[in-house]
Amino acid sequence: MRQFNPVKRPLATLLLACAALAAWAQPLEVEGVKLEATTQLGAAKLQLNGAGLRTKVFFKVYVAGLYMPQKAASAAQLLAQKGARRVTITMLRNVDAESFANALNDGLRDNHTEAQFAAMKPQIDALNTNLKAVGEAKKGDVIHFEFVPDVGTQVTVNGQARGSVIAGEDFFTSVLRIWLGDKPVDGNLKKALIGS
Repeated sequence: MRQFNPVKRPLATLLLACAALAAWAQPLEVEGVKLEATTQLGAAKLQLNGAGLRTKVFFKVYVAGLYMPQKAASAAQLLAQKGARRVTITMLRNVDAESFANALNDGLRDNHTEAQFAAMKPQIDALNTNLKAVGEAKKGDVIHFEFVPDVGTQVTVNGQARGSVIAGEDFFTSVLRIWLGDKPVDGNLKKALIGS
């Protein structure tokens, strides 16, 4: 008959918990692009909620990662979050600024009513100006769309800010709808960003 050892059970539980935590905190790799499990944005520590591949027709366009204050398992929960947030895009091919801006504008238009889209026109124009400041997005470029409270939405390329800061937390949530809305630019990418 086996004897119960009161030390072994808690120790085994602790080891399993540590292993699960270590696996959870590991970077994720998609198409050779490594995305860290956490990142710092201003004073906020953000969690990688999910990451995936954006394809268009048969082309691999970019890898996207979604960093949020808290992990969530639905688009609605992610869109409801406030505070610092970031979408990281690593380009897998060259894309000119106009094509990139047009694709994002289509994503905004598809996920908002005509009235909502019209109300965002000043912010969309500013975003387009920022994207044109990027010029051609080249293979390997890392583009961040990020929101910092009391600052606004900023576009960075390879760590360098491009264009002006766009005010309004609601606008960043609208930008997230490009990937997380009811009509996302890529349904499989949406699932990957949600982590499902």
